[in-house]
Amino acid sequence: MAETLTIRRPDDWHLHLRDGDMLKLVAPYTARQFRRAIVMPNLVPPITTAAAAAAYRERIRAAAGPDSDFEPLMTAYLTDTIDPQEIARGFEAGILTACKLYPAGATTNSQSGVTDIRKIDAVLAVMAQIGMPLLIHGEVTTADIDIFDRERVFLERILGPTMDRFPDLRIVLEHITTSDSVEFVRAGGENIAATITAHHLRIDRNDMLAGGIRPHLYCLPVAKRRQHKEALRAIVATGHPKFFLGTDSAPHARCDKESACGCAGIFSAPVALESYAETFEELGCLEHLSAFAGEHGPRFYRLPLNEGTVTLERTGLDIPVRIDPDGQQLTPFHAGERLNWRLTDR
Repeated sequence: MAETLTIRRPDDWHLHLRDGDMLKLVAPYTARQFRRAIVMPNLVPPITTAAAAAAYRERIRAAAGPDSDFEPLMTAYLTDTIDPQEIARGFEAGILTACKLYPAGATTNSQSGVTDIRKIDAVLAVMAQIGMPLLIHGEVTTADIDIFDRERVFLERILGPTMDRFPDLRIVLEHITTSDSVEFVRAGGENIAATITAHHLRIDRNDMLAGGIRPHLYCLPVAKRRQHKEALRAIVATGHPKFFLGTDSAPHARCDKESACGCAGIFSAPVALESYAETFEELGCLEHLSAFAGEHGPRFYRLPLNEGTVTLERTGLDIPVRIDPDGQQLTPFHAGERLNWRLTDR
């Protein structure tokens, strides 16, 4: 049994870094693990212009540290009234890498999101023309749809018809949680791909709800039945090139998670690679981890592969119960557990 695992230096294709003191606290964890990351724009107010994205990018670089070569890849937050030409200018200037579609009310800070996808048809037409990826939180938000069915219904009612209208639009269906999404992406054309989180490969709704509510495992899209988790695990075990790493690491202070209306999000950045390695080893497919983490994503985004490697050692890693115990008191994914793998210092 191998005691070390060396993979191409990886990227995170879905990440929340927040801003201010929280950004300064969490950015170094991602910068240590990943060379690049697609950064979510759901701040308050949201990132809707190239100028705002450029300013946020500089704050992230500063938070990552003066010796870090971490590169944040910026996104714009789509609204009903966003200017298509602003998006095109930001993309052509190399400031914006993609645009993010949040259905209004779908998740944290999505209240400014899109209320009807047809309202942004002009933006989608421009994005299809210039080859700019659309990143999608794929859930409907109407109260008549059960929360465990919202991803499936989104595929049927929103995404399918949108792809019919814009067949050349390049799409990443983010943080997929269902067998329906696995099949939708697998069967689709070369212009659709998906990210899969470390936590959705490991937890189902029993982990969150059985024996008591575990707020630090509450995320959106919410974890589904075990059969859906197994579908995610099965597709990554094949090494399919349309599925790649996106942690959706989403830090919230402990008081905001353990509250009467707890925030959705799992803070996985400190242990992301170790968690993925644990899962890939369980599935007997460690040979696919390097491509999942460092090749499939950049190829879809039409970006160069990273140079260099990172190494994980089978020396064991004890995950703390709390990070920043005197401040935000973040609870990391796998809190209190011991993982088999540990990322070495480069």
